[in-house]
Amino acid sequence: MSRFVPVVPVVLSASLVVGLAGCGGGVRGTPGGAGLRDPYFPKAGNGGYDVTHYSLDLAYEPARRELSGRAVVTARAVQDLSAFNLDLRGLEVTAVTVDGERARWNRAGQELTVRPHAELPEGRTFRVAVRYSGVPETVTDPDGSQEGWLPTADGALALGQPVGSAAWFPGNHHPSDKASYDLSFTVPRGLTAVSNGELLHERAGRDRTTFVWRAAEPVASHVATVAVGRYEIRRTAAEDGLPLYTAVDPVEAGASRAVLARLPEVLAWAQDAFGPYPFSSAGAIVERDTDAGYALETQNRPVFPGAPDVPLLVHELAHQWYGNSVTPRTWQDIWLSEGFATYAEWLWAEEHGGDSAQRTFEELYAHGEDVHPDLWAFPPARPDGAAHLSGDPVYQRGAMVLHKIRQLLGDDAFRALLRGWAGARRHGTADTAAFTAYVEGREPGTDFSGVWEEWLYGDGKPDSP
Repeated sequence: MSRFVPVVPVVLSASLVVGLAGCGGGVRGTPGGAGLRDPYFPKAGNGGYDVTHYSLDLAYEPARRELSGRAVVTARAVQDLSAFNLDLRGLEVTAVTVDGERARWNRAGQELTVRPHAELPEGRTFRVAVRYSGVPETVTDPDGSQEGWLPTADGALALGQPVGSAAWFPGNHHPSDKASYDLSFTVPRGLTAVSNGELLHERAGRDRTTFVWRAAEPVASHVATVAVGRYEIRRTAAEDGLPLYTAVDPVEAGASRAVLARLPEVLAWAQDAFGPYPFSSAGAIVERDTDAGYALETQNRPVFPGAPDVPLLVHELAHQWYGNSVTPRTWQDIWLSEGFATYAEWLWAEEHGGDSAQRTFEELYAHGEDVHPDLWAFPPARPDGAAHLSGDPVYQRGAMVLHKIRQLLGDDAFRALLRGWAGARRHGTADTAAFTAYVEGREPGTDFSGVWEEWLYGDGKPDSP
C-alpha cells in the first residue's frame, strides 16, 4: 500500500442462519479456530486448515451492485476437524458442500462455520463449495480508509488490505495463508474484469462477457483483486519478455501514459536490485479516484487511484518482492512490506538524480517530525494499534532501519542482503524475528543489537542518527 494519501467491526447477524444439510454424527475431531489471533485482527483467518487454491466463479451486475456465484476452496486439514470457519462479510449464503456432500453451516458476524458430514482427518485435502449472492460491503478500516468492495463510476474495485477480501469471497483471510487462484468473472458486455495473474480466456456472449484469470503463484488474499469497468487495455512485454498487462480508465489514460511507459525500465531496475521478478506477469490497474484514495500492491498489477508518478510506481512494484512474494506473517510485521517499498523509493532516487539515501535518512532524522509528525510515535516492529498500521513509523522509520543495516554492512553486502532475503523467502511468509535472524546469520561478525534495540523496537527518537 502507498501512504501518499491518508478491528473491522464484527457485526452480528440479527438471527442465526442455519443451512439445511446432512447429519454430523460420529465426528470425533475438534473445530478449527475462528481466528488466528493476529495481534491487530484476532478474528481474521481461521485455524485447522491451510488453503491451497481458490476457484471463484462470479458475476456482477453494476446497475444493482449485486455479486453472485460460487467459490470452491481447496484446503488441507492440519488437525482432525469436526468443523471449520471461513471469513465472509455480509452476502447471503444459499448452499455449502464439502467434497460434494451437503454440509451444515451457520453464520455469526464474519464467521461462516461449516460442519462437514464426516470428520476431516489431519492431512486430508478437501474442497468446500459456497454459493452466495448479495451486495458486497465497503469496509471502513480502523484508520478511516475504505476497502472491501468499492463501487466505481462504471463498475467496481475490490481492495483487500487488511481484511477487505472477506467482503467478496469466503476464505482464510489472513496473510499467513497464501494460495493460488482461478477467477471466472462475468460482467455486462462492454465492461472488462481485470484480476491477478494471467488472462486465460475471454468469452463474449450476446449481452455478457466472461473473463477467466489464473494466478498460479501463491497470493495473500489481501492482495487479490478484481476491477470491473471500461478500460483501455494494453498488452506489451518487459525487456526480458515478461508479459505486461495494463488496464487504465479512459479518464486517466492521457495522464498515465508517460509513467506506465516506464514499467519495463522500473522492472529491470528492480530485478537488478532485488533479484528475479517473482511472478509470471506484471502491469497496473489505473482507476479514476475512488473512495479508497490510495494505491495498493495487488499482486501482478498494482491498483492506482488516478495516474501515478514514478516514485509511486517504484513503491508498488517493489512490493511485488516485499509484501507479495515475501509476505508479512502477521499485521504486526507490516514494516517488512512497507519499510522495504519505501526504501526502494530512496534507492531509485539515489540512482536517478535525486537525493542519496544517506541524505534522505539524515533529513528525516533532523527534521522528519516537521513533515511526519508521528514519525517517532512508535517503533516500526510494534505499531500501537490497528489504526496505525499505515503510520509513518512503519513506512519512513522502517526504511531508516534498513538504512542503518546498510551503514553497518556497506553497499555491496547490503544489496546482496536485499536479494538474498527476497530469494530465501520467495512465495512465503516471514515475521520480524525471522528477518533479524537472517541478517545476523549472513553477517555473524557484525553487531546489530543497536539497530534492533534503538531503531526497530525502541521507543522515541534514537539519540543519534
